[in-house]
Amino acid sequence: MPRTGSCLCGATKFSFETPVTEAAACHCSMCRKWTGGIAMSVEVPPDGLHIESGDTITVYASSEWGERAFCSACGSGLWYRLVAPGPHHGTCYVNMGTLDDTTGITLTHELFIDAKPAGYALSGDHTCITGAEFLAMMEDAAKGSGS
Repeated sequence: MPRTGSCLCGATKFSFETPVTEAAACHCSMCRKWTGGIAMSVEVPPDGLHIESGDTITVYASSEWGERAFCSACGSGLWYRLVAPGPHHGTCYVNMGTLDDTTGITLTHELFIDAKPAGYALSGDHTCITGAEFLAMMEDAAKGSGS
């Protein structure tokens, strides 16, 4: 059964067939500014995201390795897409807040844990990765692609 999602105003609607059970939380400064807090997302493989309506989708290249999509009508952050070369090129990280149903999705990773503000902590047993560890993974993935 596909998962569906939309922006706040409903101008953007999407779906994906990928079975999703894991979510990641990112604390990097870009994600915090983009979402106004923690960016929680689920991974959808390249070409796995199907846009049903999306005339208001705007894309912002936020770094050398990624771009962020948002609705230009209501401002909802929709997804982050990895554009860096490597095995994850084209992967989308869809914001959990846009999903119509999050049943069965569990937090499994926190990224940029060293950039997390001191005012909150996420509970549960999950993997925590520093910013340096994440960036090293991106570099290793790019090297592995022959780029």
